[in-house]
Amino acid sequence: MTDQSAVDIEQIRDYSRAFNADRANLVAANAAVSTGVLAAATDYQGLRALPRDFSIELKQGSITNQERSGRCWMFASLNTLRYELMHRWNLEDFEFSEIYLFFWDAIEKSNTYLEHVLETLDEPTDSRIFEVINDGPSDDGGWWQMFAALVNKYGLVPKSAYPESANSRDSDAFKQYLNTKLREFAADLRRRHEAGETLDALREAKREDMATVYRICAIALGEPPATFDFLARVKDDDDDKDGESGKAGQSKQESGMDERRQIRETGITPMEFYRKYVPVDVNDFVTISNAPMKRTPFNTRYRIRYTANVIEAGDMEFVNVPLDVFKKAAVDQLKAGHPIWFACDCMQFALRGEGVFDRDTVRVDQLFGTEFTFDKADGLEYGDRPSNHAMTLTGVNLDDNGKPDRWKIENSWGKDNGKDGYYVASDAWFDQFVTEIIIRKDMLDEATLKLAQAEPVELDPWQPLTRPCR
Repeated sequence: MTDQSAVDIEQIRDYSRAFNADRANLVAANAAVSTGVLAAATDYQGLRALPRDFSIELKQGSITNQERSGRCWMFASLNTLRYELMHRWNLEDFEFSEIYLFFWDAIEKSNTYLEHVLETLDEPTDSRIFEVINDGPSDDGGWWQMFAALVNKYGLVPKSAYPESANSRDSDAFKQYLNTKLREFAADLRRRHEAGETLDALREAKREDMATVYRICAIALGEPPATFDFLARVKDDDDDKDGESGKAGQSKQESGMDERRQIRETGITPMEFYRKYVPVDVNDFVTISNAPMKRTPFNTRYRIRYTANVIEAGDMEFVNVPLDVFKKAAVDQLKAGHPIWFACDCMQFALRGEGVFDRDTVRVDQLFGTEFTFDKADGLEYGDRPSNHAMTLTGVNLDDNGKPDRWKIENSWGKDNGKDGYYVASDAWFDQFVTEIIIRKDMLDEATLKLAQAEPVELDPWQPLTRPCR
């Protein structure tokens, strides 16, 4: 190495002298070293500028918690559907079984991985495409379209029919050994191919491999129910009226009996439950994105290769639209009384404990004495802000001109994070760090809806745009 390319020790001394000569640096260092970067960078005026009231706000059920798993995309999806179910059937609260789809997602991703292995038998293991395929064969992350594919194939069940387990709450060990086994199967299939075995023989080996996959999933999570019983009580509109007479002239408090009307099913299947009780079709939504990169022009439909979980359902698709179209669709859907699944980079300018997403609150620029100048396009192009987390929009505040200035967000990190599990995002943060939203077809303008039917432009999975949400 030349002297010009190395760190110069004398220059380091100059840096140190300049650092210690500035009182602001010393104050910032004291704060950051003692409390951490985010606490030291928190601006109280920014916090005060984001109140927790919203002109449009949807009433949701109890906050959910994905715990130590990468199932945010699944939780956010189910949270959008449970809102619709609760308000259709007048329920006080409801939660779907997240582990039910988690089980089938592990099965389907395993199958898709092995199918991709069979498709790429002659690819070197260090080729870029095989590295993508082999990177986390059955990892937790995903998108809305993965969720829709699972629901279309397996239906839904309430949480009471299939509750959480230790390995859904903390999925690392389960997925570690499932992935190891899948890679062993891949190596075996490739060796058999080199030895001259036919594709039919390899597929028979794959069928045997999938029996092992099923056994691992069933041991880790327990088998999902084929049928189940369901009981829910309809919310009583008179619950808040003290002294209302109940059965035999007694008040409900005096009788001690829950006399609310019951919804009751015996031996219902997951698909029957979905079709009967969920008042929306998961296929009636379109993924729209706002990715202002030169390589992904607006008003185009894209498809990303090797992003399916259910092999026959196909890969991830989205319509890339300008920011004004993107935001209008979100506002219109909330105005119509429907929550929104969205994907973002949740690590940028975020306070987890306070439940805030906002550059004017997380003033790392002031703390470090430097501006952070990436716009959305460069942030995506250089891999600095791909989507990594999915949540649910449940409210928005509109100013006097009808423009959004802050957004209410339902997270899936439990009620002890944020304000009872809810977050607030400034509109400027939304513009920069929200990349995908799921919009009902009847909320889209005609031009965008037409784009959703256009022939897609295919992208390679490593192109900078979106990543599985966890």
